[in-house]
Amino acid sequence: MTVGAERLREALRGVVEALGLKVTDIWLERPREESHGDLATNLAMKLAPQLRRKPRDVAQEIIDRLALPPGVVTRVEIAGPGFINFWLATGAVADALRQVMAAGVAWGRSDAGGGRPVNVEFVSANPTGPLHVGHARQAVLGDALASLLESTGWRVTREFYYNDAGQQIANLVQSVQARIHQLKGRAAEIPAGGYHGEYIRDLAQGYLATHPEDPEASDLDAVRRFAVSELRQEQDRDLQALGVKFDVYSLETSLYTAGEVERTVNRLVAAGHAYDQDGALWLRTTDFGDDKDRVMRKSPDKGGEYTYFVPDVAYHVTKWERGFTRAINIHGADHHGTITRVRVGLQALEMGIPAGYPEYVLHQMVTVVKGGQELKISKRAGSYLTLRDLVDEVGADAVRYFFLMRKSDSHLVFDVDLATKQSEENPVYYVQYAHTRMAGIFRTAGLDPATMTGAEADLTTLREPEEQELIKRLGEFPGVVAKAAETLEPHRVVAYLEQLATAVNRWYHEHRVVGAPPELERGRLVLARGAQMVLANGLHLLGVTAPERM
Repeated sequence: MTVGAERLREALRGVVEALGLKVTDIWLERPREESHGDLATNLAMKLAPQLRRKPRDVAQEIIDRLALPPGVVTRVEIAGPGFINFWLATGAVADALRQVMAAGVAWGRSDAGGGRPVNVEFVSANPTGPLHVGHARQAVLGDALASLLESTGWRVTREFYYNDAGQQIANLVQSVQARIHQLKGRAAEIPAGGYHGEYIRDLAQGYLATHPEDPEASDLDAVRRFAVSELRQEQDRDLQALGVKFDVYSLETSLYTAGEVERTVNRLVAAGHAYDQDGALWLRTTDFGDDKDRVMRKSPDKGGEYTYFVPDVAYHVTKWERGFTRAINIHGADHHGTITRVRVGLQALEMGIPAGYPEYVLHQMVTVVKGGQELKISKRAGSYLTLRDLVDEVGADAVRYFFLMRKSDSHLVFDVDLATKQSEENPVYYVQYAHTRMAGIFRTAGLDPATMTGAEADLTTLREPEEQELIKRLGEFPGVVAKAAETLEPHRVVAYLEQLATAVNRWYHEHRVVGAPPELERGRLVLARGAQMVLANGLHLLGVTAPERM
């Protein structure tokens, strides 16, 4: 929040106190329409029920009681059902630019999280093949959310959970074994539910090269260890190509070997929420609002293994016990059905875990189009388009930016042709190019932009409408970051950057910087530096580069 907004909010808080009322938060944001001023509040509408008066009458009393220092606001109006709109003075706007310059790379950061720990789990793909474009969206979304939380004071741990147990892994092993037999000239079929991509042949060849003592691939445990290890490494390389790194890797198999799954089931039984029926062990999830009870362990005649949600519950117990009282999971929308089961399982343990633990962010599917046609198949994967295919096609910056342009619960159409255009039609190019324009100003001036502090110029000289608009946009950045982190919605930062780039480009085209009268030139150089820094801060939050030349 800028100096002008801070002063205005304090003055509004003073009015509330003078009226003997209480309001938990004073909403003060930029109106959607520029004609409605620089800042607006709905305070009158929040106070009206307490005062039992009409909101517009309350708005007028707020204005009458408002005590602001001179030079903060030039105009105040009541709008609609009781909004109060404010127009900031030129000096107050200049104060916002001074704040930007003083904060530099820290502009947009806060300590709202207070250093508290938060676990952000994302991607968590089965190690059965290369990562696909859905994983790419999840990787970018999770990484950006983690960065947003870090920028607002949370102590973030990025975690990847490998489902390296279960039927899908068994299908992988049998598929690799079948390919080994084929390479040896023996007839063999990929099993039903198996994997057919070229990477299975690569795994078979790799296994034969490193395990000459087992040419028949009869040691299925060895095949499993080799295949899972190779695919995990490949997935790591793909994520690194996207600039995504993790702090912790957890394996589903470790939950079994460490006894966590059995310990969790025993806790559920001891808590009195489990029962036997027809040889199966059930969890009475209906006690916690589920629509029906769930099987935890199948009957012996059906294999006797634990159902898939049980290790998920055990896994989240380990998160809680590691000190993560806040945990956020990013998954595809197909995981919607597991949310209730995991949360109910945690509640049934009676360990004091909150009902909404963990938090979930679900994302919808991705459709990739090129030349107007949908791209679906990768030769290597066999049946889907891989993350690496997309990065190789358009570059990591475009992949990251495009996957963050839409709200996560919206279906995303990724247009390859648009993502590779070197023009302002391409949104990531448009924002990055605004940054390069600001860098170009300093090359023309022969100055190092890092030397600009804001103290060397009279910023009240920046009176042109385009200059005032640009400074106001710069001042909004911390509020945008805070809201994006609070709502777990990084697309808000993308939308802001495009608005900021529009303001930067409009100012750049309308007003000369180098060669303007000396006093004005100094002020405009400061503004160029402020715009450059905020564009870079926003792009870096998204994991996108801020180039100085394009």
